[in-house]
Amino acid sequence: MLSPGSLLSQEWYSSTAGKGVLASLTKQNLLKRKPFGILDKPVLPASAVTDEVKYKILLVGKSGVGKTSTIAKLSGNHIPTSHSETPGIQTTTTPWPGMVKQLNRVVMFQLQFWDVGDGAMKKYEHIKTTWENQADCAIFLFSFVDRGSFEEISQHITRMTKPKNNFAKLVIGTKFDQHAHSEVTQRDIRDFEHNWKIPVLKIRNVPDTETKNDMNEVSQILTTISEHLWHRDILLAGRTASSSDGKISSC
Repeated sequence: MLSPGSLLSQEWYSSTAGKGVLASLTKQNLLKRKPFGILDKPVLPASAVTDEVKYKILLVGKSGVGKTSTIAKLSGNHIPTSHSETPGIQTTTTPWPGMVKQLNRVVMFQLQFWDVGDGAMKKYEHIKTTWENQADCAIFLFSFVDRGSFEEISQHITRMTKPKNNFAKLVIGTKFDQHAHSEVTQRDIRDFEHNWKIPVLKIRNVPDTETKNDMNEVSQILTTISEHLWHRDILLAGRTASSSDGKISSC
């Protein structure tokens, strides 16, 4: 698995420059994410010169595991207190900065999360393969209080892993705060990571009123997503270069 901090500097976020950029994305003294609309963009400090990259991220998981609430927490939007089926397909774009070590430059990752309701998944079954092929990343979700949702993750990964699907893969376990009701153990998580070489992240999707500071949790997840997407691009660039070299040598 990719080691955290291999490609994006972890120290940059606590630097003066990093805090200046984060201030444009957060509220309440860097304690909460600031939500952005479709046309909204953060007003960055004049000294911050950033490149911008856009990615499509598909959330996959059993109904009720917390796909919608996870997106809400990561994007700074209101976290629903009760479950309701996602109508159709919902998209939410969340900007997140990262200092790319190799470039020594700040990149603004525009993370577009796709939340597809079960009803839409069944209704548009004929185009499911298309949007899966277009995804840059697939995040597989399970709930710590629903072992069945965890056991389904391997099936989802197997079904979606095809030669032409070059997306990054991550897993997020929701309801991590409900320890007393957890049906998934830490050993289960370690075994999964060992077998699949895919990191398992953890999130507590509780309303903002119940958490004084969720930025530490949110920033770690957003940074990990961004880092794996950047790593995916490096791998794709390497394959393209190798393919080009092969064509040249065969002429």
